[in-house]
Amino acid sequence: MGASHAGSGIRRSRRQLLRTLGRERAPIHLKEETVMTKVAFIGLGNMGSGMCANLAKAGHEVRAFDLSAEAVRKAEEAGATGAGSLADAVEGADVVVSMLPAGKHVLSVYFGDDGVASHTAPGTLFLDCSTISVEESREAAKKAADGGFLMVDAPVSGGTAAADAGTLTFMVGGPDEAFEKAKPLLEIMGKNVFHAGDAGNGQVAKIANNMLLGISMIGTCEAFNLAEKLGLDAQTFYDISSTASGQCWSMTSYCPAPGPVPAAPSNRDYQPGFAVAMMLKDLRLALGAADGADADTPLGEHARDIYAKLDEDGHAGLDFSGVMKRIRGEI
Repeated sequence: MGASHAGSGIRRSRRQLLRTLGRERAPIHLKEETVMTKVAFIGLGNMGSGMCANLAKAGHEVRAFDLSAEAVRKAEEAGATGAGSLADAVEGADVVVSMLPAGKHVLSVYFGDDGVASHTAPGTLFLDCSTISVEESREAAKKAADGGFLMVDAPVSGGTAAADAGTLTFMVGGPDEAFEKAKPLLEIMGKNVFHAGDAGNGQVAKIANNMLLGISMIGTCEAFNLAEKLGLDAQTFYDISSTASGQCWSMTSYCPAPGPVPAAPSNRDYQPGFAVAMMLKDLRLALGAADGADADTPLGEHARDIYAKLDEDGHAGLDFSGVMKRIRGEI
């Protein structure tokens, strides 16, 4: 008998013996060791706090910085290390993650005097999750590339509950190398990660999506209000329309009528969630980009005007689904 046949016979005999003894089992596969990353997290607001906590929970070394000392303290309670300054937060970081209010803040934090770029080594990944204008995002990406850094714009969809739960959707713009480096961290903070293409395309996807969301929320509110006025209760209308052609996310996941979707802000007096002020910001970004691209957006303009009036009337902190209260004549 040749050596290969002999070895095969020995292996068969061993399997038969293990089977006889009741010890045969599937092979054990060791889980691949997780590579820990030094992460600086800048901006610990309603969204950033949950995102930062999830990175720390996953075992990464996270140093957190915000102008609010209370926000830093909460980040420390969630497992991050608090930093007393921007420079302390980013020194030696492999990745800098930011969630900031506007484009001027992104450009200043990364590329201003004593900014991130002056305290990090070339090759560091800048992962900006802020929602800013397409133009500002592409300007930041160019500055990063000129300095030898990798950068992606990765705005999010999903609101504070998804940020806390790690189930956000990320829309990412930037070069392939930067996206691949960012993806493992994004997958900790979210359940859906899409590469939208070149720098700024994440912002394109975000503002177009949120323009559609603003429009559809207003339409959903109008439909529920009409059904109610004509004698059809919200639950019955929901049961019908949620399985018919009018079905949309604004109805089935975030229903603006109290009752049908228990987790929706409509069932806690429209506490955000995603505030009117944030929706208005995104609509203005979308329409600013539309003007530059000569794109016709009449419904987007109408949605902006409705949310702008809510904001002017003192309802900026209301959840954006609270436009239902305006349509019903309650505010």
